[in-house]
Amino acid sequence: MDEDMKNQELFGSSVNDIEKAEEAVSQVVSAEVTDAGAEVASAQKIETEVIDSVDAEVSAETKVEPAPLPVKRTKKTTIGGQALIEGIMMCGPHRTAIAVRKADGSIYVEEIKKSASETFFEKVPLVRGCLRFFRQLITGTAALMKSAEISEEGAPEDVVERVTLDEDKPQTIKEASEKKGKEKTESKLDKWADKHSDGVMIFAAVLGLAFSIVLFILLPRLIVDTGLHFFSAERSDSVGLNVGLNFIEGVIRIVIFLSYLGLTSRMKDIARVWMYHGAEHKTIACYEAGEELTVENIRKQSRFHPRCGTAFLFIVVLVSILVFCVASVFIGVNVWWVNMLVRLALVPLVGGISFEILRFCGRHDQNRICKIFIAPGLALQKLTTKEPTDSMIEVAIASVQAVIPENSNEDIW
Repeated sequence: MDEDMKNQELFGSSVNDIEKAEEAVSQVVSAEVTDAGAEVASAQKIETEVIDSVDAEVSAETKVEPAPLPVKRTKKTTIGGQALIEGIMMCGPHRTAIAVRKADGSIYVEEIKKSASETFFEKVPLVRGCLRFFRQLITGTAALMKSAEISEEGAPEDVVERVTLDEDKPQTIKEASEKKGKEKTESKLDKWADKHSDGVMIFAAVLGLAFSIVLFILLPRLIVDTGLHFFSAERSDSVGLNVGLNFIEGVIRIVIFLSYLGLTSRMKDIARVWMYHGAEHKTIACYEAGEELTVENIRKQSRFHPRCGTAFLFIVVLVSILVFCVASVFIGVNVWWVNMLVRLALVPLVGGISFEILRFCGRHDQNRICKIFIAPGLALQKLTTKEPTDSMIEVAIASVQAVIPENSNEDIW
């Protein structure tokens, strides 16, 4: 019995020793695992910090800034034009071109040769305005006459057909009739005109200018001088009466000018020219706004432009009133032929002053005083411009694109 108890105690002691040994081993293993886990965690932390650092450096090096949105650049351009018959002429700093819609629907574009350089006098204030205006008048007259011919090309009657004139070579009816009767119908005057086309253009421009001077400058004064017969010779030379008569002359001039625009705008052919005039203005406005020259972008632009030729003509009317009034006061004599000669002599001065005013107002169109000079011209454009069709806008785009300079700074007003 004692021996059994002793054996049991030994067995329990052994079990306890084994349990203690297992516990000790477990603690050692746990401690080692904990140390290993700490080392692994530390290594992972270091690795994560290194990776984060590398990622940060890579991100800093490869970070791409978002592209800025396109900025619309607005400017005032010297590019300007003139409405033609079914077309537009555009003048740029280096090139002048016409674009005309032909009868077959296609757009004809041609560059017009310009002089190599400006003369000295074309850079002198007050003088340059008259010279540039006259040169533009000659170029515009030639372009207008050419557009009339081009617009008829491709008409339905020009369909190619065989004619008896030449059985081996098909010709258009127009070509055949011209070839058949050329020797009979072409006169010596026609041959001379073809040979001296430049002279013909100058003559036509001078004739048009003379008509404008007679209608808007001389006729109003002639009407006033006719009314002087109701006054005595003594009173007709007074300063107060001279000022009053010049004011009345100016009013008559404005009435004639407005009546002329109103009557011509009612003509069907002229109405289409005014529509092309509107297309020219809207296209220039789109170009100055920095937008792409598309029909959609141009259609939303205004057809009223502050640097229009209509504004120039109205400024001429206003300046003429002031200049002629001052001249009459200094001369002090009311003789009809003297008044006619004075006005003819002062036409270049009136044109030069008007050009400088338009040039200054064009650069400072937000100035209050300049707005006063521009406002009448903008109002008159209700008569001289009409809303264009998309087809007309396409012609205007072709004309502008033909004269835009490679350097965008070369056409700044």
